Amino acid sequence: MTTQQTDVDLSQPGPGEKRRFPVFTKRQTTTATVLALLAWTVAVFDYGLFGTLLPAMQEEFGWSAPEAYAINTWIAVGTAIVCFGIGPVIDRLGRRKGMMVTVGGTAVVSGLTALIPTGIPILSNTLLVIVRSFGGLGFSEQAVNATYMNEVYQVTEVPDKRKRPGFHYSFIQGGWPLGFLLASALGLLLLPALGWRALYLVATIPAVVIVWLIAKKLKETPQFELHHKLTELEKSGKSGEAHALAHAFGVEHSSAAPLKRIWEPHLARNTVVFSLAWIFNFFGIMIFSVLGTSVLKNAKGVELEQAFWMLIIINLLAYFGYVFHGWIGDKIGRKRTIIGGWILSGLSFALMLSPLVTSPFMIILTYGAGLFFLVGPYAAIQYFMAECYPVSCRATGTAFIGAMSQPGTILGGALFTAAAAAAGTGAAALWVGAAGTLFSGLLMIAAKPPVEALLEDHPHDVP
Repeated sequence: MTTQQTDVDLSQPGPGEKRRFPVFTKRQTTTATVLALLAWTVAVFDYGLFGTLLPAMQEEFGWSAPEAYAINTWIAVGTAIVCFGIGPVIDRLGRRKGMMVTVGGTAVVSGLTALIPTGIPILSNTLLVIVRSFGGLGFSEQAVNATYMNEVYQVTEVPDKRKRPGFHYSFIQGGWPLGFLLASALGLLLLPALGWRALYLVATIPAVVIVWLIAKKLKETPQFELHHKLTELEKSGKSGEAHALAHAFGVEHSSAAPLKRIWEPHLARNTVVFSLAWIFNFFGIMIFSVLGTSVLKNAKGVELEQAFWMLIIINLLAYFGYVFHGWIGDKIGRKRTIIGGWILSGLSFALMLSPLVTSPFMIILTYGAGLFFLVGPYAAIQYFMAECYPVSCRATGTAFIGAMSQPGTILGGALFTAAAAAAGTGAAALWVGAAGTLFSGLLMIAAKPPVEALLEDHPHDVP
């Protein structure tokens, strides 16, 4: 069997017939897990490179600091547009092809970024905004991962992955700090010798390799194969047959567009709560993850080279934050894990920014704790969001909410810039970053535990 074929029984069922999805073997599950981790790490590598290389790009393009911030803001707007649009596409293309599109898009964006000319201000800046906006494809890769791995772990033959999916998914979502670590490390080692353009060209190589591996090795989920068949039946006017086939597998079927579905009454509450939580949490992500060197330098007086080394250590600590939150989410519930993590993160960053913390050891300890509890809960929330939407709109729901990170980046950036101008970087990081992170945790209290979507997420329980 090739990865393009399906072994799902999509024939018309008999009256009252019950069916199960075919299982993913241990080997297929391991392949999916490894490729998902590599795909997300490479996507974040490109995303993190822009923040890491922005000072060098600013110098070559001749931007003032306000111009650089303005360009970054316009890129965030373009990224949001791409992120909002990718979810419905993936719900139609499939998880496997969606991963190829997002990672392949990352390769193209990295390569084109390296080729943008300087010396023509309006043209150069416009090209940069357009090209980097499509970096939203790479950012959306996490939504594809969450959707794909949620469905894989439902049907895997590996008992522990069915029992503790959040813990195993946490290793994949940990590609976020690994990608930033890779960007920081290569920037530190190669930027002085090769320049920023060469680093973007380097970023295209692993992305191309991973797209090739996905095409050759990755198998589509049986849930999407069924969803695709149901869509075909619906388009052919065979709605009754579609509902009968869906009922045989114990899943929900709807002819509504995925983007419309996530606003249906039983799903809208989570869509709103998750969206607001992501907006406020990305105040913290933008300030403490993306602009970490600036915070350490301007708020704590750390030298730039020392800040690079600190962030490498801090991002290593953050990776274990994903593993911890994935593990504890399976134990006490993902919602409680997210709430507790983000509240502790806000408090940790507040302590780090206080006059009580001055030594390098305490800065690393408190900053590391803040990032540990800031990014770690994304191992839980990505999986939790996927659990909150049925298969027919799962990728749309997770991608739409993920896209709310960009309004968070834009609004948080504006507030941070204004507050920094008025009161300094430390105060701005405290009242925008730390407070926004804490508030996002409080918002998650309003999330509604999934009911309808969970009913179709246990195909092996079908008698």
